[in-house]
Amino acid sequence: MSQTASPSETLGFQAEVKQLLHLMIHSLYSNKEIFLRELVSNASDACDKLRFEAIDHPELLAGDSDLAIRVSYDKAARTLTLSDNGIGLSRDEAIANLGTIARSGTREFFSQLTGDKQKDAQLIGQFGVGFYSSFIVADKVTVVSRRAGSDSAIRWESDGQGEFTVGEAERAGRGTDVTLHLRADEDELLNGWKLREILRRYSDHISLPILMAKEEWDAEKNEQVKKDEWEAVNQASALWTRGKSDVTDEQYREFYKTISHDFDDPLAWTHNRVEGRSEYTQLLYLPKHAPFDLWDRDARRGVKLYVKRVFIMDDAEQLLPSYLRFVRGVIDSADLPLNVSREILQESRDVRAIREGSAKRILSLLEDLAENKKDDYAAFWTEFGQVLKEGTGEDPANRERIAKLLRFASTHSGDAAQTVSLADYLSRAKEGQDKIYYVTADTHAAAASSPHLEIFRKKGIEVLLLSDRVDEWMLSYLREFEGKSLVSVAKGGLDLADLADDEEKKRQSEVTEEFKPLVERLQQALKDQVKEVRVTLRLVDSPACVVVGQNELSPHLLRMLKAAGQDAPDVKPVLEINPEHALIGRIGKASDEEFGDWASLLLDQAMLAEGAQIADPAAFVKRMNTLLLKA
Repeated sequence: MSQTASPSETLGFQAEVKQLLHLMIHSLYSNKEIFLRELVSNASDACDKLRFEAIDHPELLAGDSDLAIRVSYDKAARTLTLSDNGIGLSRDEAIANLGTIARSGTREFFSQLTGDKQKDAQLIGQFGVGFYSSFIVADKVTVVSRRAGSDSAIRWESDGQGEFTVGEAERAGRGTDVTLHLRADEDELLNGWKLREILRRYSDHISLPILMAKEEWDAEKNEQVKKDEWEAVNQASALWTRGKSDVTDEQYREFYKTISHDFDDPLAWTHNRVEGRSEYTQLLYLPKHAPFDLWDRDARRGVKLYVKRVFIMDDAEQLLPSYLRFVRGVIDSADLPLNVSREILQESRDVRAIREGSAKRILSLLEDLAENKKDDYAAFWTEFGQVLKEGTGEDPANRERIAKLLRFASTHSGDAAQTVSLADYLSRAKEGQDKIYYVTADTHAAAASSPHLEIFRKKGIEVLLLSDRVDEWMLSYLREFEGKSLVSVAKGGLDLADLADDEEKKRQSEVTEEFKPLVERLQQALKDQVKEVRVTLRLVDSPACVVVGQNELSPHLLRMLKAAGQDAPDVKPVLEINPEHALIGRIGKASDEEFGDWASLLLDQAMLAEGAQIADPAAFVKRMNTLLLKA
């Protein structure tokens, strides 16, 4: 029996419009105030559309060429109204654009532009959903609009529940009035000061003037009273879009205080326009002081993001790498891809290009400070040096540049100030020295007094003293600088042969042989606690020290891991003894009954000098007291 295939048919998706509207209104936007940004953006687009159409049809301006956006409110009626004298809407356009969710009239208009017109367009709305953000704060929206060149106006009205009405209306001139009938709990939007604050925050840099009625305090009525005069509440000119020669240092400083809420002046800034595959403008600042939450991983931070001068978000973390999280400023992109709510950046080639470009620009600014304004760079390093060290691991492409900017304390200066660069270190290096020596410890005092430094001090070789918590992590990525490897003086694999002359090498060989019996004896006594016992010439004043293998975690890093609750491997140290020290001679003469106590005392002393905790402090004290009484 043959089977005939049933014919297929294509069906359209069905949508519950009321639910869809509710989802859009309450899920797309996390901050209800942005409805005003969206409406202002729509009004700005309407004026831009008129400007473009008027190029070919100048009669559309009809003697009203001063394009502007007006914002007003009525406490009694509980309404908020945005008016513009832009292109306006016809009946069909209102039904098509306002009555169809996610249809963007701006996008359609933009797609019809060609050549220079398209290049010059500053149109903002591309998604067709911004208008519906009005229903976050309003339970009814009324739109009265008259298309440029038309004699009739239309009224569009909806409560955001899935239906709308369209009818005829009266309007004196072209343009659009959007009236929001505010919900019962939105009283703060019936306040001139609040509206001005929102407009300045989100739409300060719209190129059109945004006007509101002037207000003065009336003592009798005990309230702000509107005047018949209108005033602009926005600058209508983004500071970062101006040429550097058009902006004074004072203006730069004031703008920094505005965007950062910092009372102090910035340390430095960089202002650039980048053109090419990605077009954007950046105005980035270095603060003088670190914020209190610099080390809070959950703190929101980043620069302000604008797209074509329209504010998008406050803390655009994706536009700067984490190790530059202290930077403040503005990035304004011409073509950055956003998600539909304009509040989340999509990772893309453009985002990566901006992030990489901004990082390079900040590093250039820091290099300039380090070279030409050493006091300012020292101030920067004190506040943010530890954060910059993170860049050695986070930004491999710029690791070499970051390495040149690093500053450390060292045995050269003798104090705790981190002023020595790696280039400074190499400029003072001994002839033939092919390594950069360092020591890590919990504090600068512990690093400076480390027994591992004794031979280096004796020979006049500089050692970097690292005591920041981030240093160990940094060193796992920063392995060399200008072809010279970074080497810990606390590692057992340290080759000191290059530092010794022929006589010292001969002496070392003789001593090693002479103390071989004592080494074997100590090895036997401490076999469960150390990996190896050996003679060293790295010590001058100390009887012994502990070291680890070249590829093993340093004692300092092991302590940090344990303090952080991490599982740290159990690394047995190598005990190195100083054959020249009197205590070693005393231990060599000890009887078999006392030798075990002496060996344990020697190891415990070496561990304490390293900054480590000993396993049994009580036993150490008891052992030391016993041996002191016998001495």
